[in-house]
Amino acid sequence: MAKTGPDTPDDERPDDDRVLHIHFRAGDSERIEETLDALDRGETPDPYVERVYHDPDELHRITRPKNLELLRTIVRERPASIRETARLVGRDVRQVHRNLEELEGLGLLDFDETDQAKRPRVWYDEINVELPLGEDSAEDSETAEV
Repeated sequence: MAKTGPDTPDDERPDDDRVLHIHFRAGDSERIEETLDALDRGETPDPYVERVYHDPDELHRITRPKNLELLRTIVRERPASIRETARLVGRDVRQVHRNLEELEGLGLLDFDETDQAKRPRVWYDEINVELPLGEDSAEDSETAEV
């Protein structure tokens, strides 16, 4: 299964905040170029990870209150399983499982699988969503239809 972020185990993570940058339609190409240039110079740039979504419905699924509650709970509590996650948020296991799989499909979490359980895992502490409002509304309509 593909991982969504760094493979650093929880107990080896640095203390500073890890941010996932979410962009609508276009990523921060300037920031990516700066990072690549720093790597070419042999420097170690600050970590920068982004996901770009082109469908407004995907952004809506990310920011739904129940999905945000799940992500916050996973970051804060680090549950050992889907069942424990459901218990922590006071919801039905099947509903939580469906929401977690949706978040995995959006690239926002991974599952560490053991013989007994699937442990939801996120590698970031914060999500930064950038949503430009000055784009042409005709372009918005075309994207919504795709």
